[in-house]
Amino acid sequence: MLRSEKKSLMRFLLIYLGSTFLLFSLASWVFYQYQRHQLIDQQRNALKYEAQQIKTQLHKLHESSDPQLFYPVHPPFASSIYDIDKNYIFGTIKGVHLLEESNYMKDETQLYYLDKVEPYFLGAAFLLVSKTLDTKSIVKLQEMMVWFMLGAGVFFALLGYFLGKLFIAPMRDSIKQMNQFIQDTTHELNTPISTILTNIEMLETFGKCQKSNELRRIEIASKTLSRIYDDLTYLNLNHHYHRHIECLDVSGIVRERAVFFSSMIEAKGLTLHLDIDPGVMLEMDRNDLVRLMDNLISNAIKYNKIKGLLHISLTREYFRIADEGIGIKEQDMENILHRFKRANNSEGGFGIGLDIVNQVVSSYGFVLSIKSKVQKGTEVEIRWEK
Repeated sequence: MLRSEKKSLMRFLLIYLGSTFLLFSLASWVFYQYQRHQLIDQQRNALKYEAQQIKTQLHKLHESSDPQLFYPVHPPFASSIYDIDKNYIFGTIKGVHLLEESNYMKDETQLYYLDKVEPYFLGAAFLLVSKTLDTKSIVKLQEMMVWFMLGAGVFFALLGYFLGKLFIAPMRDSIKQMNQFIQDTTHELNTPISTILTNIEMLETFGKCQKSNELRRIEIASKTLSRIYDDLTYLNLNHHYHRHIECLDVSGIVRERAVFFSSMIEAKGLTLHLDIDPGVMLEMDRNDLVRLMDNLISNAIKYNKIKGLLHISLTREYFRIADEGIGIKEQDMENILHRFKRANNSEGGFGIGLDIVNQVVSSYGFVLSIKSKVQKGTEVEIRWEK
């Protein structure tokens, strides 16, 4: 799956799963609260029933003179009676003050039910019944909700992934067709470009004609086409590209590429400053290094001003290229390395050069940095020694 496809799929899943999770969590929370209240109400009803039983027995105790009758105690319930002023009289609940008239009270561990005794039995005006809150059923409900949420999360994640694949299918087909078009186009361009460059070299080598401005323009255009062909081929075959790592003379290759672009540099009237340390060696694939240099040099030429300065530096720690061109806006710096992104549309190009540079740099663990000021110029540095 391509990076753009992964990005689109992740965005879709983020929106889909995020909204689904919020709605599902809200519905689950409402359901949990409802079920929890139901469980507590069942325990409160048990307290209410127990209160009726105790009042019946208190009535019997009030009317009877049988010494064998005692205050009713029915574990796991506890109860106490209070007078009209809510003062404790007798019972198995102590330390609870009746501060309100509500029938039901609850703390972290206990449930209470307050009932009026009418008429007064044994001087009691209020009956308080208590029972330890049964948390097992609530914990069981919580566990059930957690497992339900996990199961639903897995289900909706799989469903979202399937829908996401359907969502990006048209884009995948379009990218596949575009890649096929690029592959066919580059294949068709290879032969005529090679033929033009070969014949230009033969004309210059054997001196069959003098090098004119027309011939130089043909050479520049042909080299530009050749570089575009190489870039398109790299983009198309990058995932299957086999790199041949060897020890390369970077100093010599930089000078070689400067000569390759000399016609373009002269055509724009640029002043080239080469500051190259001799004997700089790197373990790299030659094609990667050439592609890296070509894209940076061609960009520095393309976006430089007429008769501007082009400065290329090479040391054992870094490669740096600076121009005096149009520069890059600050808001464009974040996306300038993305494929098909161009900070300026006044010049030609496909917006793939810096993307290729970034891919090569990432492949070798180098550090890429770009500094730019609008209408002042741009400096690109690739550092391989940290």
